Amino acid sequence: MEKENSTVSSNEELIVEENEIKNIKSLIYTIRGKQVMIDSDVARLYEYQTKNINKAVKRNIKRFPKDFCFQLTDKEFSNLRFQFGTSSLKTIDTYGGRRYLPYVFTEQGISMLSPLLNSEVAVQVSINIMRAFVEMRKFIASNTQVFERLTNIEYKLLDYDRKFDIVFNELQKDENFKQKVFFAGQIYDAYSLIIDIIKSANQKIVIIDNYIDDSILKMLVKKNKNVEVVIFTSDKSNISKLDIQKFNREYPVLKVAKTNRFHDRFIIIDSKELYHCGASIKDLGNKCFGINKMEDKNLIYKILKE
Repeated sequence: MEKENSTVSSNEELIVEENEIKNIKSLIYTIRGKQVMIDSDVARLYEYQTKNINKAVKRNIKRFPKDFCFQLTDKEFSNLRFQFGTSSLKTIDTYGGRRYLPYVFTEQGISMLSPLLNSEVAVQVSINIMRAFVEMRKFIASNTQVFERLTNIEYKLLDYDRKFDIVFNELQKDENFKQKVFFAGQIYDAYSLIIDIIKSANQKIVIIDNYIDDSILKMLVKKNKNVEVVIFTSDKSNISKLDIQKFNREYPVLKVAKTNRFHDRFIIIDSKELYHCGASIKDLGNKCFGINKMEDKNLIYKILKE
């Protein structure tokens, strides 16, 4: 009878252990080509606070080179949440009251961590974690061809999306950038069109508008990197030197020149495309106005010469 009870107990323990390993496997992610676990999940399994786990790492930093433990970037953490959306990831979406991005441990990092944690739980948890990593490696190895096929399909879909975006954008240009009239209240549509024009520049944007304010800066942050911006405006414009300095720290290069030579408003893209705006950019959508693409390339030279 005692032998039978012992067998039942052993089976129950085995089932519990298998379930624990299964749960741990769900907490293993692939980042930078490595199978890793997030610090908060590790802490929960070891029944420690996350901050204490990380303190132990910092006190013994020589044990944890970057291939054993590393901190996630914003992009890696966002991708992780997007792909899995697990409860643990949602919990640390606000960093769990933390002011830093999570750290992750590889299998080797876990093996280095476990001796530093003096608890009865740590030994069995470490064994289960090691077994979970082993099972994950076996699973990945036995399904390599499937993963490769899925990756190839994903790359093809991304390429199709990219080509579709190019064609769609070209169609949008042909439809929208010839001539467009906006009526009072169409503020979003008007701003969207101006931003599309700004994003089309590869080298230089020239804006001529006597009454600009810092709202134009909010649109110019959408420009492509390293595109130069030159604004010609009057003394009546409401944009300060401080605004320009702050903008240039993050989105160089912006130059503003004061002049009274212009009456109308224009946008020139890469010295190739000329747009005439019927209203000041800061007033887009407040009243009925139009934006026209002017086909005469000679006008660009004449306006810039002016």
